[in-house]
Amino acid sequence: MLLTVMALQVAALGVETPVLQVQELPRITLAEALDRAAQLDPDYVRATREIADAAWSRRAAITAFVLPAVNAQVSATRFSSEFFNIGTGQPAATIVDARVEASVNLFSGLSKFNELERAKAELAGAEARELEARFLTAVQTESDYYNVMAQRELTRVATERVRRATEQLAVARARVVSGAAVQTDSLQLLLELTEARVALLRQDAALKVSRYQLARRVGEPGPIDAAESDSLRAPALPLTEQQAILEAVGESPQASAARASEQAAEAQVRALRGAFFPSVDLFGQITSTDSKFFPTATTRSVAGISVSIPLWNNGQREIAISQATTVREVARALRADVELALRRDVVEAYQAYEAARATADLASQSVIVARENLRVQEQRYRTGATTIIDLITAQVSLSEADANLVQVRFATRLSLSGLEAILGRRLF
Repeated sequence: MLLTVMALQVAALGVETPVLQVQELPRITLAEALDRAAQLDPDYVRATREIADAAWSRRAAITAFVLPAVNAQVSATRFSSEFFNIGTGQPAATIVDARVEASVNLFSGLSKFNELERAKAELAGAEARELEARFLTAVQTESDYYNVMAQRELTRVATERVRRATEQLAVARARVVSGAAVQTDSLQLLLELTEARVALLRQDAALKVSRYQLARRVGEPGPIDAAESDSLRAPALPLTEQQAILEAVGESPQASAARASEQAAEAQVRALRGAFFPSVDLFGQITSTDSKFFPTATTRSVAGISVSIPLWNNGQREIAISQATTVREVARALRADVELALRRDVVEAYQAYEAARATADLASQSVIVARENLRVQEQRYRTGATTIIDLITAQVSLSEADANLVQVRFATRLSLSGLEAILGRRLF
């Protein structure tokens, strides 16, 4: 039995411990990652393009007040036989027309004002959605970034566990050989070393995957590492929970976008109601006719004013107003629901951050206690004052306390990112 135990010990000590291979990886800061991810995220790119579309819609609504609609047209027609060309006053087989038309609406039941209001509301909503998309992209990027940091720290914890198990196995082996300990001590430590090595292999794989995920987020083909460390203590929030709720309801991107959608829907309803009012338009046209380019033989101009009184178009106006009213009521309900949801989301994110922050302080104390307990157990085991089970329990407790501290710090950072995404601004 003694020979079997010693053979297992020698075999365990002879196997190389799977330690994370040190290789030079490109490193990126969080600010660089956020900037690059924003340029690659499809949702954020779509949100920025929506701002450009809404801006052009607003420009068109403004120019409708001061600039007429202008259309220019040139046409050339050739016939199989000559006929009287009204432009030249002579028979010709070819007729060339050049025409410029312009029209401006003088009155349409305030539809232009409502259209401008709708365009402004859509632009405000697009800007709010762009800010919301930016912070959602930031949350995803920070999650991947902090995950690399967390997995790197967990790999360090797993490596320390393997190192401690290897050292304790050597001590136990010496005690078994000297007769100060029984053979099962070595077997217990051998089992702990094996489990530590398996955990390190799994953690090594998790770290590699997290680096590739961060690389995907920033557009790199190969793995990339996070530049910062995960050792900073989470600061206290600079605002109270009630202040955060009021700010989210009043100024957050989600609330602003919901209010803008409601305003745009209301303006659309008013604009469609303008279809019941008469429409007054001023128009003009200049036409030049000839048998060749550029036609200059005969030029005629026309100017006038038209009044259109809508009477009945088979209910199309009523249908459009009813549909727009439905959109407005839905937008109003969505705005109210968003404001209520924001209160709940802010409380959840705020409390999650405060809880994670407090837990991080307790976890730091747990690491200190676990480390001191392991030191005492190691000394007591060397003197024969404790059992191998107590020593292994202390080793595992320290590894678990270290891992718990890393996870709590990771949760704290994610909670802060979530709260900032709701508020639409950085708190630090």
